[in-house]
Amino acid sequence: MSNVHRVAVLVGSLRKASINRKLAQTLAELAPPSLQLEIVEIGDLPLYNEDIDVTPPPAPYSAFRDSLKQADAVLFVTPEYNRSVPAPMKNAIDVGSRPYGQSAFSGKPAAVISASPGAIGGFGANHHLRQSLVFLDMPVLQQPESYLGGAGSFFDEAGQPSDSIKGFLQKFIDTFARWVEIHNRT
Repeated sequence: MSNVHRVAVLVGSLRKASINRKLAQTLAELAPPSLQLEIVEIGDLPLYNEDIDVTPPPAPYSAFRDSLKQADAVLFVTPEYNRSVPAPMKNAIDVGSRPYGQSAFSGKPAAVISASPGAIGGFGANHHLRQSLVFLDMPVLQQPESYLGGAGSFFDEAGQPSDSIKGFLQKFIDTFARWVEIHNRT
């Protein structure tokens, strides 16, 4: 039996009832036993500023970095704002990748899933985020591509996923589990 791999989940939308948060929660429920997904909150991180990232760094920076360091992988779940990632997601990447040369992301397998009520499903955000992950030296899952358009219809009023999306999410999280296993062999 394989080990249980801890996955830090970063959700780009700060709204408690956001589509992307619901996706992250659903993926955590659908995850196979080999993955333990935990949402790591990013909304309270101060904007990255090298002037305040001194010894000791701000407590939120340290707590966030520690959460990432303890994870075996990272799952990015994001909406698209202006053809890019939301500011909190970019800030989380900046905080986690600093100080230079001490990135908490380096080498961790990752996956990106983007969702939007619009037709293109966060395609721009998804690819913009992937560009940063290449620099951060994160092997990123390539297939299945996950740009989920029309996401406003994915959940009922109780927050339960519709059958129309559940099968795809199961395939995505199962594939990610294999990706994490491959990249965490010692």
